[in-house]
Amino acid sequence: NRTRARSDELAREIDGNVLAVDWSDREAALEEVGLLVNTTTLGMQGAAPLLMCLDRLPTDAVVTDIVYVPLETPLLIAAKRRGNMVVDGLGMLLYQAQPGFSSWFGQLPKVTAALRSHLNSG
Repeated sequence: NRTRARSDELAREIDGNVLAVDWSDREAALEEVGLLVNTTTLGMQGAAPLLMCLDRLPTDAVVTDIVYVPLETPLLIAAKRRGNMVVDGLGMLLYQAQPGFSSWFGQLPKVTAALRSHLNSG
């Protein structure tokens, strides 16, 4: 449910320095951003790319993308080129899998650097 109303509701629930903006205003809103998170499927393998100019984004802002195929999305590549710290979507996928694994096998798997490295090696 990616509606403006839901975005406003979520921003209120977080009760922090969070602002929901219209999609058409996304680039203008970047000037004040400390954390940019792509929660859409844009940029995912087989999907349209996320079209966003990052020129207004502060270089100390962190950019993360929940997409994990590919791990380096066009958004993350563009942010990295600008010098922003980037976080790919693999961590979210791994931590999201923990409860299901635990339900099936009775133990909580550890998300480690070795596991991440193994998955990155293909």
